[in-house]
Amino acid sequence: MDTAAGDRAPERLRGRVSWLLSHAATHSGRLVAEAFASIGTRRYHHALLAALAEFGPASQAALGRRCGIDRSDVVAALNELAASGQVVRSPDPADRRRNVITLTPEGRGQLERADEALGRTQEALLAPLSPAERRELIRLLGLVHDHLGRRSRPPYAP
Repeated sequence: MDTAAGDRAPERLRGRVSWLLSHAATHSGRLVAEAFASIGTRRYHHALLAALAEFGPASQAALGRRCGIDRSDVVAALNELAASGQVVRSPDPADRRRNVITLTPEGRGQLERADEALGRTQEALLAPLSPAERRELIRLLGLVHDHLGRRSRPPYAP
């Protein structure tokens, strides 16, 4: 048996974008989860804090749509963030049935720590690529992501 090829996947798999993306995503997800766990956060926390930092206070439903997170997962993650003082829930003055979520200084600090941890993980993931190749990979994956996002949205989605 050829030991050099012993651990290598078959070429018919390695030549499939779906297989490569799936396996890269699995490895990436594990590394990101480990990095976030080291600072006491999770992927959903980071996404919600990032949305609040960039776009300002929002309803739970709007955050879920913006971050692509299911409603029940948004509620659970926001409960955790509120319990740790990273966000504040308050009734929406325009509709008292709805909550508005606001980022706190503690949440902004945790977001900065998460961004730093994520940056180190990104460096490890993309180590074999030059800066130009990294930019091109991000650009191409963004095109695929946007294309798939448009296809999976209901016709009424913004």
